[in-house]
Amino acid sequence: MSAIDDFLEWLDSYLNFERLPQKNIFWLDTIDYLCKRFNNPQDAAPCVHVAGSKGKGSVSKMIASILQEAGYNVGLYTSPHIKDFRERIGSADGFFSDDIYEKAIKEIMPKVDSIIPEDLPAERPLTWFELVTLYAFLCFRAAKTDWNVFEVGLGGRLDATNIIRPKICCITPIELEHTEFLGDTIEKIAAEKAGIIKNCTPVLLARQQSEGVNIVLKEKAFTRHAPHYFVEDLISHSFYSFNEKTHRMHVHLESSMFNRPVDADMQLLGKMQAQNAAMACIAAKKILPNVDEAIIERGLAKARLPGRFEICEKIKGYPGLKMILDGAHTLNSVRLTVDTMNKLFGSCKVNLLFACAADKDVKDMAAIFKYRFSHIYITRPGDKKQSDLNAEITAFKAADLSFTADADYKKIIKLALQKSAEDGAILLVTGSFYLVSEVDELLSGNS
Repeated sequence: MSAIDDFLEWLDSYLNFERLPQKNIFWLDTIDYLCKRFNNPQDAAPCVHVAGSKGKGSVSKMIASILQEAGYNVGLYTSPHIKDFRERIGSADGFFSDDIYEKAIKEIMPKVDSIIPEDLPAERPLTWFELVTLYAFLCFRAAKTDWNVFEVGLGGRLDATNIIRPKICCITPIELEHTEFLGDTIEKIAAEKAGIIKNCTPVLLARQQSEGVNIVLKEKAFTRHAPHYFVEDLISHSFYSFNEKTHRMHVHLESSMFNRPVDADMQLLGKMQAQNAAMACIAAKKILPNVDEAIIERGLAKARLPGRFEICEKIKGYPGLKMILDGAHTLNSVRLTVDTMNKLFGSCKVNLLFACAADKDVKDMAAIFKYRFSHIYITRPGDKKQSDLNAEITAFKAADLSFTADADYKKIIKLALQKSAEDGAILLVTGSFYLVSEVDELLSGNS
């Protein structure tokens, strides 16, 4: 067993919110205690903090990619992972060398194991995400990174990443999500995500669909004396277009902050990714005012993430099948995924494989799929996330959709792959990163 396998087994003994959501397990004093015990590794390099409901992982990746293209050694912390735990913690373009991960493991495990439980704040038990976040800090310090980019795990105000002191914060579009933990209105959720705004620290904001949310974000910035900027006010002109042959997207962005327009051919696709690119460009210019537009363009072009409208072909065991993997799990992100698919493959036959977590707006999501798909398969997003297949079935019936449903996700994944290959249909897999992960695991022969 490798060092990383030992570490993951050790981690699994701690409460994992991603697998078993619980209320009232968010606080910052525990991660503060841990960081002080390890000589504050979160402060080892300047950093960027990104929150939001959708697009935060992509914005984080793009900023990291631009910084790396500018010549910096960059650490990137995102979640969840799809294929490999190290996707959460690595460089801008992949994994660190094994010795970095192993050095951090040798540092974290004995020091945490030696903690006396009574010494922990309020004697609360450590959580999986707190330890993974601490591990990221230690990996970045071991790698001697010049910059680090952190994606918020959940919410913002009490997320373990919120102990960092960033040079700039970014908040992407906000939707009604995780209401059991973040609040039952979009304004309450916005207030939680605005909790990453730091005193006198610039914050970039995506203009929100609700003016009430814009007001919440602006008021938080005012109370923190934080200069705030809406990305849409700084981009004077923009457009994007798809190349159906290369499966790339051309993005054109103009701003008074740029010496010339930014023109990039991106691997990340869709209207949302064009908006994410605008935020990443402005963030890069805010922290590196002299960065050349050519560097920004190369950074955007190199940025890619698994499970973000990832087009897969030459799939072993399923000759001729084309598949789209997209972890969209909010109403608007699912809508944008279907819109991007229609723009790229409007005349093609498409099947759908869908699953979502129990706390998602499946009723409104189901309505998006009407009239487009030849056949629909619905299931659970694996065993790692709480789900409600009955709610999915009820929602798809209410939308008057024909579908095949089965709680055995491995069985229905195989069925969707097989039937789509036989029918010459593209298979869109969406609704959850956990479903995307299960599909990938099955195709990798690990399931």
